[in-house]
Parts: sequence; structure tokens; C-alpha cells
Amino acid sequence: MSAPDRVADTPVFFLAGGTGISAETLGNLMLNQFPTVRFLRRKIPFITTVEVARQVVAEVDAAMTSSVTPLVFSTVADEEVRTELQKTRCAFIDLFGSHLDAIERVLHVNASHNRAGLHGLGDPRRYEQRMKAVEFAMEHDDGQSLRNLPQAELILIAPSRCGKTPTSMYLALQHGIKVANYPLVEEDFRASDLPRPIRPYADRCFGLISTAARLSQVRGERRPGSTYASLAQCSYELRRAEALYHQHRIPSINSASMSVEEMAAVIMQTRRMNNLA
Repeated sequence: MSAPDRVADTPVFFLAGGTGISAETLGNLMLNQFPTVRFLRRKIPFITTVEVARQVVAEVDAAMTSSVTPLVFSTVADEEVRTELQKTRCAFIDLFGSHLDAIERVLHVNASHNRAGLHGLGDPRRYEQRMKAVEFAMEHDDGQSLRNLPQAELILIAPSRCGKTPTSMYLALQHGIKVANYPLVEEDFRASDLPRPIRPYADRCFGLISTAARLSQVRGERRPGSTYASLAQCSYELRRAEALYHQHRIPSINSASMSVEEMAAVIMQTRRMNNLA
């Protein structure tokens, strides 16, 4: 008896006139609704001319087979380039054009389709704020500096390897928030109070936890066979961290099954709600 044929991965292309971050983010948001399907993802950024668009169409069409139709997510804004891309035989999902048309109808103003404006800094002050926030997050990563801790707008606290650093960097880069992150260590788990350096800033703290199994797996990749990565140690640290959060009314989320984007969204929403309270 022969084994059943393996279902082929579905090719997915994220096309963009810029870096492709938006196409990738929005496209993956939709793809995540199909957890049983395997996708083979590829990003093609900086499609800025009709000639390049023709080359891209040829490339994505080459991925078509008799049994698989690739998906193409596009955030290309330039009308001529977008028209060329739409000639693909693949399934083309335009994440820009149809929405731009709707905005034009609401505003009663035609979009400029200004190619130069698509890749600039946008609001220079906003860009500078984000870059300063990134520098702050790097300086205050993992408690390595406490020099400007009073300037922190948010302090992430958690046992080691719960996702503090990537979440801090994402919040800084995407939202321009000055984030410090502080690791909870053995002496903190034995105490009932917050660590002394962050004690005055409890109202700015946000906790991260994980599952013991996930934390043990992540730590095991770094230090296999160690007490640090053992299931018992991970369970102990997570229990103590949760007790600390509860005692000091620090909001927290479980990072085990959440993406950085999802964690950042929850943190931002929690901050907004707390500010309104």
C-alpha cells in the first residue's frame, strides 16, 4: 500500500514598492487563519518600475503548477507598477489599491500616487522619536543600564528568555515608546517586593510569563541539560513571577503562543485603558 501523496506547500509572495514590512504583516495576518495549510513565503521589496514589475510577474508565475496557485499580496502604490503586477496568473490580493480608492471616495480627493513619497521618512519628528526610543531600548536591555531608568515610559519585567528584548525593540521601533526591560533573577524570586531599581516605577511595569514547557525548550536551546533550562526551575520561576505580578498589581501576558506584534498590541491597549482609568 503506497503512502498518500504529500500536499504541496502553497507559494506566497509579498510584493512591495518599499521594504515589504506592511505587505508581510497584513498578508501573514490573513494566512494565520489557515493553520492547516503549509506556506512557502517570499518577500520581494522595492518594486519601483514597470520593468522590474514585469520581471516579478514572470518569477511568481513560474511558481504556478497544475495543482498549486501561488498567492500574491501587494502593497505597491504606484498605479503603473501595480497595473503591471496585476497581469500575473497567480491569485493577486491588492492590499493598497482597493483601499486607496475607498479613501479617495470618502475624502473627495485624488491620491497623488507620488512614488517619492512612498519611501520617505513621513513625519521626521515621529521618525526621530522612534530612533531615540530604539537607542533607549538598546541601552536599557536586560537591566544592563539603570542610568536613565526614570525616563522609561514602560518597563518589561520577566524571568530570563520570556521575550523581553524583542518586545522592547518592537515597541520602540513601531510605537516610539522608551522601553526598558529588567530580568527577574533568583534573589527576586525569593523576595516579596519588587527589585529595588524598579520599585519606584511599579506603575510603569508590565510582566511577561510563559509556559514551563515552552520556557524550558527555549532555555534548552541555549544551555542544554542545565538546571537553568530544567522544567522544575522554569515552573518555579514562573510561579514566583506570577505571584509578584499579582501582589503588586502589575499587568501581564503569556508570551508562549503570542507573536511580538500581538504582545505589543495587548501592551499598548492595556496602557491606554490604564491611562483612562
